[in-house]
Amino acid sequence: MAIGFGIIGAGMISRFHAKAILDVKGAKLVACADRTPGKAEALAKEFGCTAHDSVEAMVADPNVDAVTIATPSGAHMEPAVIAAKAGKHVIVEKPLEITLKRCDKIIDACEKAGVKLAAIFPSRFHDSSRLLKGAVDAERFGRITLGDAYVKWFRTQQYYDSGAWRGTWALDGGGALMNQAVHTVDLLSWLMGPVEEVQAFTATLAHDRIEVEDVATATLRFASGALGVIEATTAAFPGYLKRIELHGSEGSAVLEEEDIKAWDFAKKLRSDAAVHRQMASRKSTGGGAADPSAIGHHGHKLQIQDFVEAIRKDRAPAVDGPEGRKSIEIILAIYQSAKTGKRVTLPLKNDPKMSDK
Repeated sequence: MAIGFGIIGAGMISRFHAKAILDVKGAKLVACADRTPGKAEALAKEFGCTAHDSVEAMVADPNVDAVTIATPSGAHMEPAVIAAKAGKHVIVEKPLEITLKRCDKIIDACEKAGVKLAAIFPSRFHDSSRLLKGAVDAERFGRITLGDAYVKWFRTQQYYDSGAWRGTWALDGGGALMNQAVHTVDLLSWLMGPVEEVQAFTATLAHDRIEVEDVATATLRFASGALGVIEATTAAFPGYLKRIELHGSEGSAVLEEEDIKAWDFAKKLRSDAAVHRQMASRKSTGGGAADPSAIGHHGHKLQIQDFVEAIRKDRAPAVDGPEGRKSIEIILAIYQSAKTGKRVTLPLKNDPKMSDK
């Protein structure tokens, strides 16, 4: 029997969830829900599923085994908890939530209900990302010294004006970091390990009528002793591919979008030749650098496939709740440092209050 999925929230990102579910063997899209009149009906008509006007109605459907949460970032917790209490497995679009307290309520609800929980971070599933992770785990970099992440994207004023929740602390949870760069922050921490300390600046320089940052810079100290930098913006016209750089005493690698752009190690392996051939032949698309809808759903597909297998084999998903929480804590620490002008150490003891920033 295929796992029946329902989508909660029928905005732009819901289409990527729907396409991914339809492409996954062992999964089927059976329902969707949205409180805004007509939105669920439009999604249901497009993808051939049943529309509901409330989360409660959808999770009461016995054909729904799992839900994906595609609501605005600061509205993930409530439907996730409702679904968990109804015994449905839960996948939450990034970020898991916008405060640690709200993340923890989702994690706790799923643990108490005995259901699986995953946070959408599809970049971890790309072949190139896993190749880098394998090199890290094999200690090919020697002593890792630097780990840097750059997300220099562009969003128009119209993008922020298109939804009342965009650019707000209450529902967006932040700006260029929390909304756009969270994938790359997650990938950096997955590759480099825990962040121990941050010092940061943020600013709103190129957009009007938003509460959150459109430029952020942070320096990091990882628990390993390595240092790093995060730069994120939605004010870099025309928008460039996101980039991660890892450097160490015996090797360096650069990942640009999904392509490896540098792969240099003191100790060569036979498999390196294949990587270099792939580097010469591939060319990344623009991803979401200038258009949030210009992304593929293949990463979502791979992650939902992993989720289906986790349900069937009764194992943890590759990116479970605690994993999804890590990038949120790093970003909140950056916000706290920018607000106070001080270094901030992790783990955070409390959620920083950003609404009066």
